[in-house]
Amino acid sequence: MSRKYIISGGGTGGHIFPALSIANEIRKRDPGAGILFVGATGRMEMEKIPAAGYPIMGLPVEGLQRKLGLRNIVVVYKLIISLFKAYAILRTFKPDVAVGVGGYASGPLLRIASWKKIPSLIQEQNSYAGVTNRLLARKASRICVAYTGMEKYFPAAKIVLTGNPVREELFHNTPDRKAASEYFKVSADKPVLLILGGSLGARTINNSILAHIETLGREDIEIIWQTGRLYVEGIRNALGQSQPGNVKYFDFIQRMDMAYAVADVIISRAGAATISEICLLGKPAILVPSPNVAEDHQTKNAMALVKNRAAIMVPDGDAHGKLVPLALELIHDLQLRESLGSNCARMALPNAASKIVDEIIKLAGKSDLPG
Repeated sequence: MSRKYIISGGGTGGHIFPALSIANEIRKRDPGAGILFVGATGRMEMEKIPAAGYPIMGLPVEGLQRKLGLRNIVVVYKLIISLFKAYAILRTFKPDVAVGVGGYASGPLLRIASWKKIPSLIQEQNSYAGVTNRLLARKASRICVAYTGMEKYFPAAKIVLTGNPVREELFHNTPDRKAASEYFKVSADKPVLLILGGSLGARTINNSILAHIETLGREDIEIIWQTGRLYVEGIRNALGQSQPGNVKYFDFIQRMDMAYAVADVIISRAGAATISEICLLGKPAILVPSPNVAEDHQTKNAMALVKNRAAIMVPDGDAHGKLVPLALELIHDLQLRESLGSNCARMALPNAASKIVDEIIKLAGKSDLPG
């Protein structure tokens, strides 16, 4: 008989894409498996997960505000409601294993799962474990991590080094540079700078690019720029008729496989999923960690690469003046590009989804399924 699995978490593409990779790997091994996602109401997963063909239920959970205030009373109330709803979901669905991939919904769902003695697995993406996962680790059955040295946050006996799952489409039938150049209508013979700010965008990165748009327009390079849907209208208005011919911008890049295939240098935030993709592809990158994340974990992610000479980091506060000059210096330095790309490729941990599902299946007592 096929088993049942709950996967909880989300909030950003960095949590959703790995979650889907795990679900797809489970389904590949056990086509009859029951898979239910649990996300946070109103967040991105409530749209993206059903679009990928999986059912999802929402919890009204939110994150605590950093500043003390009345808003946190509402947040605590929603957390209590979410705990009761998580209990109802688990009682009805009866999963064999509960998996948490990070995001608001993971907390209450895995807390109740442990209380009900349901085996649970945490997938910690970052090099610095957040408070929620550190608390959940006490009762978790297994903790899958992407960086070494995580024993300082979690019980060593529960840790398995797996890496972070990535979007499968990026690594199957990878397009060549010519096809990718034609897709974006850029020259295959010129260096390409790919600018990413995540699915929602990154204000600091966008403003830094806008501030130097004339300089970038004079360079003999091609620029592909994902602005994020929150910022695309403002950028369109700011550029007006002065958009340089070598700049192509999009609110969201649908074909990231094409974007990565043509990119010579990448500017990006330092989310765990993006870093994993960059390492697996061996791409030189300049990372601008977001300051708006819990416990500044993006800076710690970026520093894990910087210490291995596998990426360049620009602090968010320095980006306006330093980001574009550094990017141009890098894109014209072939030797440094090759060195960074080679070093980050050595940090890659491939087949992460498969390794994580190995652990999930062990917890479910389903080790007879094919590996």
